[in-house]
Parts: sequence; structure tokens; C-alpha cells
Amino acid sequence: RKGTGQSRKVITCKAAVAWEPGKPLCIEEVEVAPPKAHEVRIKVVATGVCHTDWEYLFETGKGMKFRPFPLVLGHEAAGIVESTGPEVTRFSPGDKVIPLFLPYCGECERCLSPKTNHCKKNWTNMQAGILADGTSRISCKGQQVYQFLGVSSFSQYTVVPDTSVAKIRSDAPLDKVCLLGCGVSTGYGAAINAGKVEKDSSCAVFGLGAVGLAAVMGCKVAMARRIIGVDINPDKFEKARQFGATDCINPRDYSKPIQEVVVEKTGGGVDYALECVGSPAIMNAAFESTRDAWGTCVIAGWTETEVMSISVEKLLMGRTLKGTYFGGWKSVKDVPKLVDDYMNHKLKLDEFITEKLPLVQINKAFDLLKSGKSIRTVVSLQDS
Repeated sequence: RKGTGQSRKVITCKAAVAWEPGKPLCIEEVEVAPPKAHEVRIKVVATGVCHTDWEYLFETGKGMKFRPFPLVLGHEAAGIVESTGPEVTRFSPGDKVIPLFLPYCGECERCLSPKTNHCKKNWTNMQAGILADGTSRISCKGQQVYQFLGVSSFSQYTVVPDTSVAKIRSDAPLDKVCLLGCGVSTGYGAAINAGKVEKDSSCAVFGLGAVGLAAVMGCKVAMARRIIGVDINPDKFEKARQFGATDCINPRDYSKPIQEVVVEKTGGGVDYALECVGSPAIMNAAFESTRDAWGTCVIAGWTETEVMSISVEKLLMGRTLKGTYFGGWKSVKDVPKLVDDYMNHKLKLDEFITEKLPLVQINKAFDLLKSGKSIRTVVSLQDS
């Protein structure tokens, strides 16, 4: 099947370009090339601003591997298919979709296994900011602009591989379900899929940003009896209680390590701890806050180059330490089901959204994120 309608034209539109690390984003006019074989061009309607976007811009070389610049960030989004390239069979112009940084080809050993969601289709290229043919589809001022994790949702249009797009129901509000492209799915799945939190269990969630609140929500859906939220920003506690936290504690209120406080409060430690910050010290605290004999600690916070150290004895005493990527969801297959859960009131999304901004104010979204004043800012791409 040949490419559809407009797919052979270059689209000129606005995008927030990161020209170099450590500098604010610039709103530029960019050219978005037509989709090639097995690619889909998407009109991005809404994007969440995730802490990982901030880290790649401002912490490159600290806890993050270097990504090439110039770069269009953004990886948590929802939009509408504008056109499809040759050999694309599952999408048509007008479909509502969520682009995904984690592919699902449905054919490899990993996609066929119930044990993992780690499909590696186009993986190396997407990590390097390019698509299958080794180039990106976005250019600005005559030079190639790299696509963050193969997505680049801080652009009014983007092109992604067809194995990294979830087609969703037509009545889904894109300015809400965009959050399922990263943060909410990651935290919720950390509890449900990776932790397999059980009914009547005790849980502690470290970090009450979007991922942490989604983890709290997952523990609540799993009917945990006690859910302790841990954060150094007490402004997040009220929100955490809305999502299901039974207690909230601030490490700064105590003179001893927070893991000791959690162990004391629970008479020996929690059954499940979920780390949603991405800090090795907090990962260690989360691990040590679990009960010996059967405690499980799930790491959902993101860091790429840092190392955590744990006491081997604490592991030998029967604890489990595990990591999760995108909450264990098989992206293309599972995200539409999460959208259905939201539409059927089984999953909260609206409550995560604290600000809505147009694309021209994207740097303000980063400021809000860093100050801890917002949980998720949703940026509207088409009205700016």
C-alpha cells in the first residue's frame, strides 16, 4: 500500500528545540519530513512534561548518558495520525494515537514472552535520536534535529515507527490520556505488574511526583491495607492522600534514616517499597524499608549511569530487588487498555494535571516541575 494523501509533503510547524545542554528551549519553525516505510506522522495535540525531559536538558553527564543535540525533547504525548508511510497497515489518517518510547513489534522473543515488555525493535537508533534509516525526520535552519527516544513530542508534528504507536479509542480526551505515554503508566505498572502488590499488604512509595502518585494509585487498586507516601515536599501529601496514601512522612522531620522510620512504623518493614525518584540513596532506603523474609523493592525512578550499593545480607534474608521500565506494560498492546480503564473510571488521570500551558510557555513548565509546584503540566501543541 502506498503512502496516504499528504504523506509526501514536508510540514512546516513549531517545535521547542534544545540547541545545547543546560539552556532553555527555543520555539523554532521546523520542517517535519514525510513518513518513510513503517512510519507514521502524527499531529501532536498534547504532551506531558516529564522529569526525564528536564534531566536530559540540565543533567546530561550527571546521571544521564549524553544525547546528541540539537534535540526536540518530549516523550509523553497523544495526537492524531496525519499520514502514514508505505507498508503501514494498522493506522489511518484521523486515528487517535499515543506515540511510545518503548516499541512493541509483536514478533520478537521478548514480545512473545509474558515475562517482559522490553522489545528492542529500532531500540539502538531511537536511543540515539534517529529512526530506522539512521536519520531523524525533523530539521531546523538546515540541520538535522534529533528525536528524543524516537518520539519528540515538543513538536506540533512528529514521525515515529509504526511499532511505537498505540491506537486508542476515538472518544478519548488527548489532553488527559497523553499521561499514559510515560509517567502514570510507569508508576501504576510498577505496583501492579512489577511489584504485584497484594491485597491487605503494606507499601511505601518513595517520591510523590507523577510516577509516585501513580504507584500509590496502583497500590490502592491492588487493595493494599497501608500505603505510606514518602517525600521531602509536604505540599504533595494532600494529593497523595487523594490517590490512596494512608500515611505520609517527610524524611526531614526525623533525625534517623527514613528506612528506620518506616521499619519502626510498620513493625518490621513494608511488604512492598516502590522507588519513584531515580536516586541511588533513595533506592537503598526503599530497599532497606522492606520486611526481611519477603519484602519486595521495585525501582521505577530513572537514572542511567549511577550505581546503587546494597547490603548483601539484607538481600540474602529473602528480599527481592527489581527494576521496571514503563511499568512492565507491553506498550502498543496494553496502553489502549489503560485508556479504556480511564474512560471507565478505574484509573485517575485528571488529578495528576496541575497546569495547562501552550507550547510557547514550555520553559515555564520546566520551572514548575523543578520547583515541585506542579505534578504534571500538560502542554497544548496546537493553540500556540
